[in-house]
Amino acid sequence: MLWLLPQRAAFAVDAGALLVADAHFGKAQAFRRLGVPVPEATTADNLARLDVLLETTGAQQIVFLGDLLHARAARDGAAAHAVHAWRRGRPRLGLTLVRGNHDRAAGPPPPDWGVEVVEEPWPLGALALCHEARPVPGACAIGGHLHPGIVLGRGADRLRLPCFHFGAGFGVLPAFGDFTGLHLVRPAPSDRVFVVAGDAVRPVLTLPS
Repeated sequence: MLWLLPQRAAFAVDAGALLVADAHFGKAQAFRRLGVPVPEATTADNLARLDVLLETTGAQQIVFLGDLLHARAARDGAAAHAVHAWRRGRPRLGLTLVRGNHDRAAGPPPPDWGVEVVEEPWPLGALALCHEARPVPGACAIGGHLHPGIVLGRGADRLRLPCFHFGAGFGVLPAFGDFTGLHLVRPAPSDRVFVVAGDAVRPVLTLPS
């Protein structure tokens, strides 16, 4: 059973694990280095959201479904120091990273983060945890990578919102990190989509064509 959370994460209830896709720590830092005026302290905000999720769910483990780091430069600097300080205050929390494409380019997380790095698909009960959700025989593949979103409404009332997208044998979580963009999904008629709207997760009853 998956509990879908408005902080753009999911809780695997039977395993007691919080699933987080595409945190992209250090992305805002990379933008600022390029002269893009994005807000400061985005990493602190993301870590605060993780704390809310840990308190809400009681999870003792976080599994990051790829792209924990945005780039190699994120291994140092303000973002890395913020994560290190956060981690130091939670030494018993299990952290696992299912390696994603950005992680391969960035290299492994700093050792003082205490993150176990594994390859996809990584089994967790009836789930196969991935970065890119692909068919896995005998399991439901759960991943990220796509940063799924959906358009609701028409004309001036159109909204682009992050979403959870589930199809036959797979599920894709929205990106947890800020400034990650959205890839608009084209769900099949039998798929299920749940949109993140403010502090709620709601099913999309009429899928866009």
